Amino acid sequence: MRIFTGAPVPEGADRVVLQEDVSREGDRITLTGPLEHGANIRAAGQDFHAGDRIEVPRRLSATDLALIAAMNVAELRVARRPIVAIMATGNELVMPGEAPGPDQIIASNGYALAAMAEAEGAEVRMLPIARDSESSLRHTLALAEGADLIVTIGGASVGDHDLVGKVTADLGMERSFYKIAMRPGKPLMAGRLAGSTLLGLPGNPVSSVVCGHVFMLPMLRAMQGLPAAPAPVRRGVLAAPVEANGPRAHYMRARVEQRDGACLIHPFEQQDSALLTVLAEADALLIRPVGDGPQPAGTAAEFIPI
Repeated sequence: MRIFTGAPVPEGADRVVLQEDVSREGDRITLTGPLEHGANIRAAGQDFHAGDRIEVPRRLSATDLALIAAMNVAELRVARRPIVAIMATGNELVMPGEAPGPDQIIASNGYALAAMAEAEGAEVRMLPIARDSESSLRHTLALAEGADLIVTIGGASVGDHDLVGKVTADLGMERSFYKIAMRPGKPLMAGRLAGSTLLGLPGNPVSSVVCGHVFMLPMLRAMQGLPAAPAPVRRGVLAAPVEANGPRAHYMRARVEQRDGACLIHPFEQQDSALLTVLAEADALLIRPVGDGPQPAGTAAEFIPI
């Protein structure tokens, strides 16, 4: 009996032979060898059964969506994409495309953070640059109304123009913490402001992006119903010696190499928190614990993939 791909198997049949494996003369066929291995029959329920479930919580992949559709599930309940409002602060900032003066720099950090947030599933609002005045900060923060997460960049340290802490406190922010024992990224704060979570990042480019990986991305995962957990940590070995570390955990820009079954971590020599070129070449943050002594090449170490 001749059938086509995807057709039900005829009653009593236990093997399907491919058309390419036979020669035909009229109504007669001759099997030609070698025949393809297998019966070419897919049994009902061999992929999934009635009542099977996809375990949650999870971020749905493209394959997950195909499986859900194959299960004939037309609708499902998912977490809403969190809305992230990103606000750079500082009189010294100008937008890309503008001509910076001798005392100005391009506002770059927000674009990295926006791309990171969107890749993590968020919807991003890029707010105007807030200038170093209480009125400007209040006005720009008002534009973040309704956001699940407000990310400020700069203005959270202790200088005369670092007004983010004062203004947010005046607006009623419930501060969770301020300043952390890590480098780069010491002047970081977090709290709740008018129904939104607020994350105040440092203004140095590398500090801002590193803290985005360590703090912002885990927050966004939790907001989407995934388990609350820190940034994922992997293990490898140092490809080069490193000097002793100080009183703050150091997240060093590094490159990871897989060689002969080993994961080698190559820290960059230059670790200045203003060097975006080094960060652009990195694919990992080597974690140096507080007070860790000098370590030779070959020492086991932990890193965060970026």
